[in-house]
Amino acid sequence: MSEPTNAPRSAEIHFKIRLNPEQMPESIEWSATDASEDDAKSTKSIMLSVWNDKEQKAMRIDLWTSAMLVDEMKLFTFQTLMTMADTFERATSEKEMAGEMRTFAQSFAKKMGFVQDAGKGGER
Repeated sequence: MSEPTNAPRSAEIHFKIRLNPEQMPESIEWSATDASEDDAKSTKSIMLSVWNDKEQKAMRIDLWTSAMLVDEMKLFTFQTLMTMADTFERATSEKEMAGEMRTFAQSFAKKMGFVQDAGKGGER
């Protein structure tokens, strides 16, 4: 007998961090059970936030390798700010405040020396 299509299921995201002797990230790979590719993907940086509901605070894991260029980090941060605004708007329906977040991100981009279309946040 087959399971109903709306039955709960699990999905996993895995990170593999290779550290140098100083305990700094040398390489970062990630994979996900729902990814279209089976192979782990290499990345230079991750910014992971989780919500601790008991303590009512955000907890973060921010890692980057020495291969991450400063200009790449600036662009990554800008795109993260833009996608945070998208997520905030979807989760709260606070369109005006999400717009404020996007305005800040655009100001950040301008001050960092690059400008992108406000509608482009980055890959998800």
